Amino acid sequence: MAATGNHMDDTGAWVRRYHPADDAAVRLVCFPHAGGSATFYRPMSAALSPAVDVLALQYPGRQDRRHTPGIEHLPDLADGVVEALLPWTDRPFAFFGHSMGAIVAFEVALRLRGAGRNGPVRLFASGRRAPSRWREGRVHLLDDAGIIAELRGLSGSDPRILGDEELLPMILPALRADYRAIERYTCEPAARVACPVTVLTGNADPQVDMDDACAWERHTDGGLTLRVFTGGHFFLTDHAAEILRLVRQDLLGTAAARR
Repeated sequence: MAATGNHMDDTGAWVRRYHPADDAAVRLVCFPHAGGSATFYRPMSAALSPAVDVLALQYPGRQDRRHTPGIEHLPDLADGVVEALLPWTDRPFAFFGHSMGAIVAFEVALRLRGAGRNGPVRLFASGRRAPSRWREGRVHLLDDAGIIAELRGLSGSDPRILGDEELLPMILPALRADYRAIERYTCEPAARVACPVTVLTGNADPQVDMDDACAWERHTDGGLTLRVFTGGHFFLTDHAAEILRLVRQDLLGTAAARR
């Protein structure tokens, strides 16, 4: 059974549980984007609790884990997440990942399936092209100024942080590690998860076109649902209420069906 109580005391380095919901019928595990941290999902946790027990992942190299080196090989990152999540698989659970987080979530679901363990009941893949749609990325080869410019272009990071010379050295190593991991990632075209996949995408996302989004259908045995929103790569910040309603409805419907 999963641990309860203070999230910093008992869930290990990887998992943050900001609003414990021990009686919830379903869990949602949230996977951050490149350079992102668990706190990105704190508002989602607050909004869905107590109906959904939300876990947010904290990858190495950021915030309270900034002294742990970032992981530059995405399969190794997925392996670490699998080990951390096993105690939390005692009830139905789903995955929500944005950008790089969608791929990490996909790889974790593949590993659970390959090991014959319970996998997610649904994967919400936000702001990311399908796993096999490889595209050369060179952000991890840029200097610090180049990486900062890339982030500004995606509008995904607080401009106050990008302009803070004291904070930048703390976040850049994790960012660079994340970009190395996701830009060197490749996926077998036949790799498939068992669960249904809901793809969320922005209609003006420079990194994901409609073909990229629809190609997720090749990677699931459970069917694809596509939801298109106005906006760019971080469309989800502008459509938070609508996305929360969608996630809540899907998860509570799944939980009711299983009961």
